[in-house]
Amino acid sequence: MKKMDLVSGYKGVVGLVFGNEDSSSNEDSYVERLLDCINNGKVVDDRRNAMAELQAVVADSHSAQLAFGTMGFPVLFGVLKEREDVELVRGAVETLLSALTPISHAKLHKNEVQPALMNADLLSRDEQNISHLLNLLSEDDFYVRYYTLQLLTALLTNSHVRLQEVILTIPRGMTQLVDMLMDREAIRNEALLLLTYLTREAAEVQKILVFEGAFEKIFSIINEEGGSDGGVVVQVLLRETIGFDSLISILKLRGSTNKFAQQKTVNLLCVLETIRLLLNGDPEADSAKYNDNKTVLVQRNVLDHLLMLGVESQWAPVAVRCAAFRCIGNLLYGHRQNRDTLSRKFLGDELQQEPALNSILRIILRTSSKQEFIAADYVFKCFCEQYSDGQKMLASTLIPQPLSMNHAPFEEDVNMSFGSMLLHGLTLSEHDVDLETTCRAASVLSYVLKDNIHCKDKVLKIELESPTPSLGSSEPLLHRMVKYLALASSNKGKDIKSSSPKNIYVQPIILKLLVTWLSDCPNAVHSFLNSAPHLTFLIDLVSNVGATVCVRCLAAVLLGECVIFNKSIESGKDAYTIVDSISQKIGLPSYFLRLDEMQKSFGFSSSKPVQSNKPFTKMGLEDNYDDVASDDKNEDRPMLVEMFDSQFVNFIKNLENGIRDGIVKIYSRPKNNVSVIRAELEQMKDEPDANYIQRLRSFLGEQCSEIDDLVNRNATLAGDLANAGGGGSSNGEPRPNGGSEKVQIEKLKRDLLEASQQIEILKTEKSKVETEASSYKELSVKIESDLKSLSDAYNSIEQMNYNLENEVKALKNGGSTLSLDLDAIKAEAKENAQKESEAELGDLLVCLGQEQSKVEKLSVRLMELGEDVDALLEGIGDDIGAPEEDDDDEGEK
Repeated sequence: MKKMDLVSGYKGVVGLVFGNEDSSSNEDSYVERLLDCINNGKVVDDRRNAMAELQAVVADSHSAQLAFGTMGFPVLFGVLKEREDVELVRGAVETLLSALTPISHAKLHKNEVQPALMNADLLSRDEQNISHLLNLLSEDDFYVRYYTLQLLTALLTNSHVRLQEVILTIPRGMTQLVDMLMDREAIRNEALLLLTYLTREAAEVQKILVFEGAFEKIFSIINEEGGSDGGVVVQVLLRETIGFDSLISILKLRGSTNKFAQQKTVNLLCVLETIRLLLNGDPEADSAKYNDNKTVLVQRNVLDHLLMLGVESQWAPVAVRCAAFRCIGNLLYGHRQNRDTLSRKFLGDELQQEPALNSILRIILRTSSKQEFIAADYVFKCFCEQYSDGQKMLASTLIPQPLSMNHAPFEEDVNMSFGSMLLHGLTLSEHDVDLETTCRAASVLSYVLKDNIHCKDKVLKIELESPTPSLGSSEPLLHRMVKYLALASSNKGKDIKSSSPKNIYVQPIILKLLVTWLSDCPNAVHSFLNSAPHLTFLIDLVSNVGATVCVRCLAAVLLGECVIFNKSIESGKDAYTIVDSISQKIGLPSYFLRLDEMQKSFGFSSSKPVQSNKPFTKMGLEDNYDDVASDDKNEDRPMLVEMFDSQFVNFIKNLENGIRDGIVKIYSRPKNNVSVIRAELEQMKDEPDANYIQRLRSFLGEQCSEIDDLVNRNATLAGDLANAGGGGSSNGEPRPNGGSEKVQIEKLKRDLLEASQQIEILKTEKSKVETEASSYKELSVKIESDLKSLSDAYNSIEQMNYNLENEVKALKNGGSTLSLDLDAIKAEAKENAQKESEAELGDLLVCLGQEQSKVEKLSVRLMELGEDVDALLEGIGDDIGAPEEDDDDEGEK
C-alpha cells in the first residue's frame, strides 16, 4: 500500500468518528501540505523545515492534532523506517509526542472527543508502530532515545492495557527497555518512569523484569542515589517498580514458624530493609513525601505481618523481631491514621486477646535482650511523638493497682490495662530490687509525658501506696522515681542488678524521665521541691566525682530546670533559693562546667539519628548489646547511644542555653525586697509629714543596700567567669567553650553597664528626695514654732478662763474665797496705812510738841496776865466730833 493510500485509510477512520470526512478547513489543508512536503520533498532542508513547522502547529492547535490524526501517522512512521536523516527522525518522534500530548490551553466541550487520546488509540492499534518505536531505543542520538521513551510513556498514560499487551508480544521488547536503565541519567529516569507505569497490575511484565535483571539494575541505581538518603528516584523504584504486594508476600510466614534457617532470616531482613527504605528510615527527615508509602502499606495489611514477626512469632530470631519493630515505628511516625490503626489492633486468640500496645509493652518489660528492648521502645517513641491524643489515651489508663497486685508476676498481667502494667513495671523494684525493669518502664513513661502538659499534670497526681504503712500512707509517683534514682546512686546498689556495668543506663534513663517531666511544668518542679532532701540529693549528685559524666550532666540539667521553670514564691523553694544553693554548694563555674562536659560526653559527641542507617542484615548479624565489654569507666555504650538520640540531644542543648541565661539573670538580679514603684514615692493621703519622711529614708536605705548587693554579685560573677574562662586544660590547650564564655562575659559587661545606669538614676532620685525631705524639714520646724506660739497663747487664754471660772464659783458660794482675798488686801492696806500713819504720827507729834510748847508759853503768859487757864481750856475737846465741818467752816473763814 502506498503512503497516500494509508493516509486516506486513516482519514476514513477519523472521518467516521467525527462525521467530517471531507473537511476542507484551512488547518487541515496546511497540515496536509506540510505532510506532502515531508513525504515527497526532494530538498533535505525543505523536509526538515516542514517537519519543524508541523511539530509547532500540532503542539499548539487542537484542530491540527485532529488533522494530523487523520493523515499524519503513515508519513511520519515512513520517516522512522528509513532513518536516513537523524535530524528528520528526531523531528518525527517529537511531532508524534506533540500529537499525543493534550493541549493545556485548549478548551473542549464535555462530550467532545479529545484528539490526544484518539491519536494514542490510533497509534497503538498497529503492533508494528510500537515495534518501530522500541527499535529507535538503539539509536545513537540522545534526543531520539529521550523523545521515544517519553512517547511510549504518553502511550501508556492514554492506552495502558493495549500497550502492555503489545510489548509482551514483541521479542526483546522488555530487554530494550531494561537496557535503558544503564543509560545516561535523563534517559534512565525516563525509563524508570516508563517501567513504573508498565508494571502496574501486570504480573507477567513483573516476571519478565525479574528475569531481565531489573532488580539488580534498580538496586544499583539506589546505591548511586545514596541509598536511604536518596531522593524521589529511590522512592519510585521501590514503591512502584518492585511493588508492595511482592514485598508483603515475602513477609508471610509459611510452613513451620518455629524454624528459621539463616537464609530465611537474611531474606526477611532484606525485605524489612526494603520496607525501611520505603518508609525513609529516618523520622528526623521530611516525612511528608513518605506518608503515601505508609498509607498504602498499612492498607495492604503490612502492619499485621510486622506484628506477627515482632510480637507473636516468638521463634523468630531477635534480629528479625527488632527489624519488625523498627519498621512498625517508622510506619507510625508522623502518621496519625496509622497510629489510630495500631491503637485499635488486638493480638492473641479469642480467649486471651489484648491490645497490641500492651503486648509490645510486655516485651519491653520482660525481654532479656537489650537490643529487643531498644527496638520495642522505639515503637512507643514514634507512637507518642507529637501525638497528644495518643499520649492522653495512654495516660488515662494510669490507675494504680492495690498493693497486693504489685507482687503479681508479669504472666498474670494479661488482663491489666496499659497504664496498670506500666505502673506495675515502675514499682516492681520496690520488692524485687529490679531497677532495670523500672528504668525500662520509665523510658516508656517519658514518651507519654513528652511535650504534653496535660499528661504531666495528670501523672503528677498519681499517689502510690507505701510498702510499709507505718512509714506513711502514700507518696507521689514523682517522688518514687527520685527514690529509685537515689537507690541506684547509693553504695547499697552494689547488691542490686542495676549496679552491673551492663546496666549502667539505669540512672541516665530515670534522669531522662525526670528531665522530660519537669520541662516546662512548674507544678512538677513544685512537687519535686516539696521534699527538701530532693534538692540536697540533686546537688550532691552534680558534685559526685564518682558518678558518670552522663549522670552528672543530666543531674545538672534537672537542677537547672528547678530554676527556670520554678514559679513558686515560697521561701526555700523559689528560684532564688535554688540559685543561691548552687552558688554556695557547687559554685557557678563548677556548675557551668558540668553543662560543658555534656558537649564532650558520649551522647553529644556520638549522637545518632533516631533510626540508624545501618542495614538490618548487618545490624542483625553484627550488633549484640548484651555482650558489651564491662569497663565501668567506658560510657560509650551502644545502649545509651540508642536511647539518647539526636532529638533528645538537641532538646538538652536548647535547654542548656535557657538554663545558663536564667541562672545568670537571677544571680545578677537578686530577689527584690523593695518594689521600685514610683507611686510609693508619693505622700499618702492624710499621712503625717514625719511619717512620710521616715518612710522615704527607709526606702532609700533598702534601695542602697540592694544596689550594693547587686554590684557585689555582678563583680563576683564576673570574676568567677573570668577565672573559669582563663583556665585551660591540663595540656595548656584552650577550653573548647572559650567563645561561649566570651559571649557570657560580654553579656555580663552589658548587665553591669545597665546596673551602673540604674544606680545613677537611683542616685538622682535619691538627691531629689533628699532635697524635698530638707524643704519639708524646714517647713516642719517653722510649723512647729508657729504651733508652739499658738500653744502658749492658747494656754494663757485657758488659764485666764480658768481663773474667771473660779471667781464666778466663789461668788456663787458666798464670797468666801473673795473675802479671803479682801482680808489679805485689807491687811496689806492696813499695814501700808499703819506705816503711813506712823510717819504722819511722827510728824504730828513733832507739830504737837511744837504746839504744846506754844501752849505752855501762852499759859505762862496768861497766867502772868491773870487769866484762868483751866477755864479757857474747857470745851476745847468738844469740837473734835465735827472736825470736818469745823474745818470747812474754818476754811471758809
